[in-house]
Amino acid sequence: MHDNKKNQELMDKITSLCKRRGFIYQGSEIYGGLAGTWDYGPLGVALKENIKALWRKQFVYNREDMYEVDAALLMNPKVWEASGHVAGFSDPLTECTQCKRRFRADQLEDPTKCPECDGALGEPRQFNMMFKTQIGAMEDSSSIAYFRPETAQGMFVNFKNVIDSFHPKLPFGMAQIGKAFRNEITPRDFIFRVREFEQMEIEYFIHESQWEATFEEWRKGMHEWMRTIGLPEKNIHELEVPKDDLAHYSKRTIDFEFDFPFGRKELYGLAYRTDFDLQNHSQASTVELTYLDEEAKEKIVPHVIEPTFGLDRTVLAILTAAYHEDEKDGEVRSFLKLKPQIAPVICAVSPLLKNKPELVAKAREVFTLLKEKFGRVMWDDNGNIGKRYRRQDEIGTPWCIVVDFDTLGEGGDALRDTVTVRDRDSGQQTRVAIDALLTTIATHLK
Repeated sequence: MHDNKKNQELMDKITSLCKRRGFIYQGSEIYGGLAGTWDYGPLGVALKENIKALWRKQFVYNREDMYEVDAALLMNPKVWEASGHVAGFSDPLTECTQCKRRFRADQLEDPTKCPECDGALGEPRQFNMMFKTQIGAMEDSSSIAYFRPETAQGMFVNFKNVIDSFHPKLPFGMAQIGKAFRNEITPRDFIFRVREFEQMEIEYFIHESQWEATFEEWRKGMHEWMRTIGLPEKNIHELEVPKDDLAHYSKRTIDFEFDFPFGRKELYGLAYRTDFDLQNHSQASTVELTYLDEEAKEKIVPHVIEPTFGLDRTVLAILTAAYHEDEKDGEVRSFLKLKPQIAPVICAVSPLLKNKPELVAKAREVFTLLKEKFGRVMWDDNGNIGKRYRRQDEIGTPWCIVVDFDTLGEGGDALRDTVTVRDRDSGQQTRVAIDALLTTIATHLK
């Protein structure tokens, strides 16, 4: 019970920080919100974009066998029939006979009693989680469409296009970052389970005989990725999904689980989808989705290894791992120990006093120098220097740079044109020459 209270307090602190500092806001908040929707503020957008950039660098730009696409959110509904989503993409739903609230039956401790009012729960029924909409002016069965519940199918239906345009050799992959939508029965746990989310996903096409070796390569690559973004290995666990629980398309799946404050939950997934998707789309569309194996002189349907990364869950895992508190002189400091590569702000520049024009002018020179080079640089002259440090610590800024009177030469020529650089984690301050700042920060970023 004590641990549950402590974990809830941690979750509350992270949620509060996200709103207070402009990472994440409740969707439609001024109208009372909308369950399962969240809006990313300026710092949240920056954090997400930095994560995407690192993901593309590791899994797309640093490779010669990867092709990135950006498929439409709306697809021909036949896509979802062929993929099995129309018939089988559902969760068990149960409704309280008293308060009429609905719940996922497989997530209740007692499947017979309402967790809200203790009323009796009805028999579970299957609830399809796809968002249905209408396309065009007519509202009949011919106009039905769905917002995509995953990004994978956008890559499978573009398999032939990539083959025809680029003539890749097996093995090769298709990558995509994009939104997906699921009508979750009970969205919860902040941005963990939501109705609109973003995925970073890869479909890696191989010969069937290579699947086990390739699966292992991607398993190692996903662990490397988690180290890159700063997730502690002790908080990451592999779950081999039992055969009876595998998705209809999978022959093997590993879930990478993370220790969130609300428990150990799925963060990423790695699946061997066999040739299920290409075969089904080929039959349903009557378009041949094959690869010409020039060595064997035959056409084959490639098999697929699928590493999938939830971007919103990545953000939450990073914030959970990065949140720290320490105490000095009786004052508790909260800070985000983000890796510099993903921190929304690399460094903040301040004049020691904002009412001294000569300090402000020099600080502006330093700010412009860094801003042109690194982009993610913030100007901060609000409040005293201690408050600025605390504010920047809380948003995860690795370094605060202060222009003071020594910078102007009032402390002697030895300190002229140097600035104070304060480290977020240790609080230590060092003097660095302005003409060495770019090199110093670039070195730390590496």
